[in-house]
Amino acid sequence: MHITLDINGDSHRLELDTRTTLLDALRLHLGLTGTKKGCDHGQCGACTVLMDGRRVNACLTLACMAQGRSVTTIEGMSGNGNGLSALQRAFLEHDGFQCGYCTPGQICSATGMLEELREGWPSHASASLDGPFPLSHAEIAERMSGNLCRCAAYSNIVDAIRAAAGDADQQEDAA
Repeated sequence: MHITLDINGDSHRLELDTRTTLLDALRLHLGLTGTKKGCDHGQCGACTVLMDGRRVNACLTLACMAQGRSVTTIEGMSGNGNGLSALQRAFLEHDGFQCGYCTPGQICSATGMLEELREGWPSHASASLDGPFPLSHAEIAERMSGNLCRCAAYSNIVDAIRAAAGDADQQEDAA
């Protein structure tokens, strides 16, 4: 099957088996190895990417489902190569990783999660269905629960997300 994928703003024409996952298309056919293969069952979140700005597990998404959609991987997070995103900087500054294997999925997921918060999406931990929602530890933990870290850097990940959200709020206020 011939498909065209928009990955990190670049168009890629590929010939793939209809059963090829987005994860395998990224890693094996496009050489974008930042997105990690963890459990291959959608349980760990290491393969999280953004499709049209929403979080998806690339291991559970067929590549053909991404045709006509915009996919962003960790390689596309830095914003056109202009350095690290606020979230990437925060992960470094708050030591939000140890081995680093889950970090690309954590950063992609946190990016999507912060957008969901901005749009007023409640979570199971939200006190009500009406936002805005405070960026509490419980709120972040619930929203990031689909991303596992075997090294247990969770408190530092939460700190990094809070810091990045503060940076994003300050940048929006300045604009």
